Order: sequence, then structure tokens, then C-alpha cells
Amino acid sequence: MARRGLDPRSRILLVLVVSVAVMSPSGLVFVPAGIVLAVALAASEPSWSRVAVLLASAAIMYALGWILPVVWPNGLTATIGIACGYLIRFVAAFGVGAHLVATTSPTRLSAGLRAWRIPRAIAVTLAVMLRFFPVVASTSAAVLDAMRLRGLVGARGFVRHPVLSIERFTVPMIAASLRASEDLSASTILRGLGSRRTPVTLDPPRFGWPDAALALAVAALAAISMVLPSPLAEGIP
Repeated sequence: MARRGLDPRSRILLVLVVSVAVMSPSGLVFVPAGIVLAVALAASEPSWSRVAVLLASAAIMYALGWILPVVWPNGLTATIGIACGYLIRFVAAFGVGAHLVATTSPTRLSAGLRAWRIPRAIAVTLAVMLRFFPVVASTSAAVLDAMRLRGLVGARGFVRHPVLSIERFTVPMIAASLRASEDLSASTILRGLGSRRTPVTLDPPRFGWPDAALALAVAALAAISMVLPSPLAEGIP
């Protein structure tokens, strides 16, 4: 059987490496490389909406955090700049993590974690969480659609009654999330994830040339980030 895409363990390692790199004290040096990597991964799926969101978020953070304090220096813009200096790190980490969630099924994630001899309790929990994120996104969209049909969504209503608007959204979301978690728990039991026997993987994960290409790309981006001057390393208040 022809294998396509990255090994799930490569995606997990990539998320860990990028998150540690950009969240470190000198992580701003690696943020541009992380954003480039996240955009490339999103384009490879392809997910053009995520590409647009990542590029727009990075551009807004750079404009508010590095350009605005220089053009209009004062205490407020300095505070905004400091905040954007931290938030832009999450853009890179979120972009790489979104690729893991979008392209890795719970079955392949469980197979990769079993190959690493990860304890079953941790592997099952991560597999259920991976399936739970899309359920929460679809549930929130359904709740917003229902509120919009009833005329409960709008900027005027939120400004006039912010607590009531939040309550109208969060209460159905909590109830729907609880029902979804029960359904996912029942699904994991039916799939045998709680069994003491080790399940047999029909498509066992193996490292291939895409994983080697990814490792070379990450190493090249890290080297470029350390050699060339970063536009984010200087200028933040």
C-alpha cells in the first residue's frame, strides 16, 4: 500500500519542537521560520483559509507590535507592542498544531503513540481530545446558527446585554459538549480502545521520505533563523 503524508509521530514531534522553540526566551528569532513552516503545511493539505488566517494574523501582529510603536510612540502602543510580541508566538505554534489536528485521525494518532510505547491511558485521552476539537467547532457553529435564526446574534444586542449574550451561547455549548463527550466515550469503547489487548494496526506508521524532507526543512529554517538577522528580534518595546 502506498503511503502518503507524514508519519503521525513526525507531526507530534514537529508541534513540540516548534512550540518549545517559539516559546523560549529568545523564541522571537524562530517565529518567522515557524510561520513559514505553518503556512507551507497548510498549503500542502491544501487549506487556503488557514493560509489566509495565518498570514493575516502575522501581518496584523507585526504591524501593531513593531511598526505602530515606531510611528506613534507612547505608553499605549508600547503595551500593545509587548502583547503582540507574545501573541505572534502563538500564531506559529497554532499553525503547526492545526496541521496536526486537521491531518491526523485518532486511529493513526493511537497507532503512532503505541509505536512509542506511550501508556494506554495517555494515548486514549489524546485520541479522544483530537476527535473532540472538531466536534466543538461544529457545535459552536450550530449554536451560532440557531441564535442567528432567533435573532439573538448581533453587535447591538451584545453591547446592550453582554452577560445575557454570553449565557445564551455558553449554556447550549456546555450541554452539547457534554452530549458529544458521552458519544465519543461510547465510540472509544466500541472501537476497543479501552481493551487490555493491544489492537492490530492495519496500516502501521513508518517513517518515510516525507519525514526526512520535513526534518531537512526544519533544520534549514532553524539554521537560517540563527544566521540571518530576524525582523522580530529587534525593535519591540
